[in-house]
Amino acid sequence: MDWDAARTAFSAGELLAYPTEAVFGLGCDPRNEKAVQKLLELKQRPLEKGVILLAADYSQLVAYVADLKIPQDKRFSVFSHWPGPITLVLPASERTPKWLTGGRDTIAVRVTAHEPARQLCKALGSAIVSTSANVTGEAPLTTASAVREAFGEQIAWVMDAPVGHLATPTKIIDPLTNSVVRD
Repeated sequence: MDWDAARTAFSAGELLAYPTEAVFGLGCDPRNEKAVQKLLELKQRPLEKGVILLAADYSQLVAYVADLKIPQDKRFSVFSHWPGPITLVLPASERTPKWLTGGRDTIAVRVTAHEPARQLCKALGSAIVSTSANVTGEAPLTTASAVREAFGEQIAWVMDAPVGHLATPTKIIDPLTNSVVRD
């Protein structure tokens, strides 16, 4: 895998595509507002929807999550979901920008168990924005070749690896309220 090319694209504010548990994801550096805007424009996705951050481990998410706002009695149920295919809605840090949260006081985050995505986050040394590889309203793409065909040069780096075995995109839950955001 050409991790140097991935790191170069990521730090230059370019878009990356990579396999997740069920579909290909599009991502970029969550700290780069212009990169996130470029991603949202490509997908035709409104800022208000927010995005998911994908990470290899929780330490890559700590800067974005208000960790102290996770009650002690809920911590086990929160962290027992990871690594795995469950996205959690957690309190956002006061420093987390609205281009990630959609203006909410929460952030959607996942510590993935899908090895190609974990390797990417480890190689980048960072969490990555993660949204399905498709234009909003269209079916998500599931192969590297489909991503290249659909988006061409708009994606600077594409990881050629298989998606995981989930039939649908990951479940999203709020473990503090026990509500399901997406099943």
